[in-house]
Amino acid sequence: MALTACHKEEQAVVGAAQNAVSAEQKAQQAAQTAAAVRDSQRAQLERIPLPTKSLYINIKDANAWANPFLSVEADSILLRTSDGGVDKPADKSGPHRQQAEVNPANLIATLVALPPAAWRYGRVVAVAESPQANPKDRPKVRRNVEAAIQQLNDLGIVYEEWPAK
Repeated sequence: MALTACHKEEQAVVGAAQNAVSAEQKAQQAAQTAAAVRDSQRAQLERIPLPTKSLYINIKDANAWANPFLSVEADSILLRTSDGGVDKPADKSGPHRQQAEVNPANLIATLVALPPAAWRYGRVVAVAESPQANPKDRPKVRRNVEAAIQQLNDLGIVYEEWPAK
């Protein structure tokens, strides 16, 4: 009977070791897949030139910002872009704006999908905490801002935090 108990314990240990190896292999495969996606996104962003700071250094009004503008909330990000770009100049009422609510997990994929005309200043975005956010959600909003900034940095997208600090 003692021999049977030892054998069962040995089988349990072997099974746990196999599960650990399998989990490690899955984690490595997921990391490789994530790296491949990130490399692909970086390659796609290379079609956007590096930022030209002289084009936006004097812009102090968020409504005048012509590149993607991220307004970060507690559970989502509001992405505002100017439509048209070079091909469709703004009429007398000013540039037309398009807005989309983006899941923070999809932020980079959404930015990569923007047309080159949305990047008038080059590869730079403005990032701000949403003024409509509930004051008790401010810590979560700030964490989301920092997470968005980290994602932007990982892909070589320059950011300007609004209000400019």
